[in-house]
Amino acid sequence: MNTAPDPVTVSPSSRLRVNEIFHSLQGEARTVGIPTVFIRLTGCPLRCGYCDTSYAFSEGHWQTIDDIMDEVRSLGARYVTLTGGEPLAQRECRPLLNRLCDAGYRVSLETSGALDIADIDPRVSIVMDLKTPGSGEESRNRYENIALLRADDQVKFVIRDRADYDWSGEQLRQHRLADKVEVLFSPVHGVLAAGTLADWILADRLPVRLQVQLHKLLWGEARGR
Repeated sequence: MNTAPDPVTVSPSSRLRVNEIFHSLQGEARTVGIPTVFIRLTGCPLRCGYCDTSYAFSEGHWQTIDDIMDEVRSLGARYVTLTGGEPLAQRECRPLLNRLCDAGYRVSLETSGALDIADIDPRVSIVMDLKTPGSGEESRNRYENIALLRADDQVKFVIRDRADYDWSGEQLRQHRLADKVEVLFSPVHGVLAAGTLADWILADRLPVRLQVQLHKLLWGEARGR
């Protein structure tokens, strides 16, 4: 039985439900290793089998955009990542992204790829998943989003096994993703060895970046790191 919430959460004006805000090293994507402020929003319409942030499905508290901006400023990083859950499940996500960009931050958005990415501030770098069969949520992929991606964006495949890898390679070719954006192949931590995935990528000469989750190598499953 699917108990996932509705895709869009209607929040009070100028407020978002925030799970946590913290300062850490970016563990994934193009800016890996750079000190970054993470804003993790509450709620997600998906239930991926490998999800490592299920606590963000419902835990959180309401904050105004002004309060969020003050907290981000106090943490002192130039880079900010909006993540979840699924950030786009809250209507005020886009106004928050606009405010962060206006304040001069280098902003990225991590999104599942299941919701519309139209009208996101062009100053934001989008890191969008395409959900593999092993996630259990392949049917939720919104392939229309691919045409909306820009050169500074990235597409991420989280890969559990060889079947996921083969499926991801087919999507790479079918949608000519490497001609549009940077493509990330990431093994499910503790399930698929990074070395195994690296060998597959090299054997097939795929134009992708192998991504491991740096924060998990440094701090394991600790929250807020």
